[in-house]
Amino acid sequence: MKITFYGHNTLLIETRGVYVLVDPFISGNPLSKDKITIDTIKADYILLTHAHQDHVLDAEAIAKNNKAILVSNYEIAMHYQNLGIEVHPMNHGGAWDFKFGKVKYVNAIHTSSFADGTYGGQPGGFIIEGDDKTIYIAGDTALTMDMKLIPLRNTIDLAILPIGDNFTMGVDDAIIASDFVVCNKVLGVHYDTFGYIEIDHNEAKQKFLDKGKDLILLEIGQNIII
Repeated sequence: MKITFYGHNTLLIETRGVYVLVDPFISGNPLSKDKITIDTIKADYILLTHAHQDHVLDAEAIAKNNKAILVSNYEIAMHYQNLGIEVHPMNHGGAWDFKFGKVKYVNAIHTSSFADGTYGGQPGGFIIEGDDKTIYIAGDTALTMDMKLIPLRNTIDLAILPIGDNFTMGVDDAIIASDFVVCNKVLGVHYDTFGYIEIDHNEAKQKFLDKGKDLILLEIGQNIII
């Protein structure tokens, strides 16, 4: 499973020959808009954790460019279906076997609305099983006890957690979240994009290291293989 970081919470997952794009926010991201061109992105599926603009801005364009299937909660899915995009609606606790692997939509604590104020359903995260690996994408969330339910059903190989604070968990809560999901390998997301969520990279990595954990902070366009 190959995971490429496109900035903020945007990830491209390549598994079983399928391209899965998560939360595409590129053209409006000051850190990525001059490095990544959305017209060149391949996507067979697009997964959206919630409706905020910094997670869905480029979803429509990329979905239509690729004839991708959009996967999210019911309200978000219906929004994009009305735009002529093929969708697969989900809701919390539900799972589905896609051709790239099994996806479960899990709880997150945040808000969710489109840029015009339209209700975007309840936010969530995703557990993805593919290529004998399992990853947890928390989405935008506070630290929540619901995370303790995840290792009851899944062994997480990589936890993808927000670490920017202010709008989501910060570094200290993300360390606790990694304890809750029983995973010491963490890919940090949702940091540095705006002034509110800028972090000290060295300090963040050291805090994880002090707890015997590995915090991975990728450059835009960089990838890891798990």
